[in-house]
Amino acid sequence: MSQQPFLITRLPEKIMLQIFSHLSHPELCNIARVCKMWRRLAYDHSLWQSLNLRPEYGGIFVRSIDELLNLIHHRSGSGLRCIELSSDLVTIPVLEELGNRCPNLRYLTLDFSNAMQLHDFNELASFPSSIKYLCICLSDVIFMEGLMRKIYSCLSAVEILHLIGTFELATEEEEEIYEVINISKIKAHTPNLRVINLFGINFIEDSHVELLASNCIHLECVALNFCLNVKGSSFTLLIANCKKLTTLLLEHCGLKDEFMMAVPWENSGICELDITSTELSAECLENFLTRIPYFTYLAAGHTDFFTDHILNTLCDSGKFKQVKAIDLSHTPALNEQSITNLLKLHGHQLHGLMLHGKATLAEYFWTTVIPYLGAIKYGFHSLLLCNIYLFG
Repeated sequence: MSQQPFLITRLPEKIMLQIFSHLSHPELCNIARVCKMWRRLAYDHSLWQSLNLRPEYGGIFVRSIDELLNLIHHRSGSGLRCIELSSDLVTIPVLEELGNRCPNLRYLTLDFSNAMQLHDFNELASFPSSIKYLCICLSDVIFMEGLMRKIYSCLSAVEILHLIGTFELATEEEEEIYEVINISKIKAHTPNLRVINLFGINFIEDSHVELLASNCIHLECVALNFCLNVKGSSFTLLIANCKKLTTLLLEHCGLKDEFMMAVPWENSGICELDITSTELSAECLENFLTRIPYFTYLAAGHTDFFTDHILNTLCDSGKFKQVKAIDLSHTPALNEQSITNLLKLHGHQLHGLMLHGKATLAEYFWTTVIPYLGAIKYGFHSLLLCNIYLFG
């Protein structure tokens, strides 16, 4: 008796929906043309709770505002939890639709990075009021106050705020810098903020960090990567006011020795620190790093003055007893023996390790330390054209 071939259409709809949940929205639109059953499943509300409408980042393209409103109303409905909008879609009808019909919306991204002008929002009457995560990609030529003054009152629930600047688009020529978004007003309307990321915003300086520290006392993570005008003078107030602060990301900031050494790091709860591509002296690094109680994450890549003495001092004083990840890429003052000693002591607890740009770490080094890296999940080392990846 011949066995009949198994057809995918015999699977329960619940299983089919789980399979379809691994497909992107463009792929769902394609399989919706197979048959009526697949169309019904592909357009199930549960598969459209997250919408990416930024085609340049793998999202779907909609031809008009009406098409987007229809998409929200008929496919996502009240179950919509996350949406990413490009600047041409950030209009009054769309924002009001989200505010009126999407009570479960928690994650919102508004991308103005490529925009040349802002729509008129004077008549905006509704905006999502339960947003937990808000990301705004800024433009150098658009002042956001026209939109922001209409939505400040809806930001009280925001816990995670990303304001993404245009550092990557900047040129070497001297250009006039505009404060395109009002940090003072934002801090006054986001009392529950836990995480703030001010990536690459050219006008951000220490005075803005002090504004945040004065009102957002629940901050746990402050990311100031590529904010060149942040020198570190605000960190004393930040640590004094924000007792829950554990993460401070300062990659490529314009940090100054005197400000970093004046901060009472020993009184902070910071255990995750990124000082990649900063120009702090060896004296400053030793002074403030040894006063931080302990590290679970330390990124010190591209720091010319992070020396063997500093690394050994941190090891000897027990600062790495709880470390989970460390980045020592492109640290020319560190030799192989110091890194080997670190990994022998703490390699067993590391989940992540970055040693990119260390051409002196050859095969003998890796055969020595790999037995100590049993917990590693993410790792990278580059030696000319040969890449070594470490995964747990």
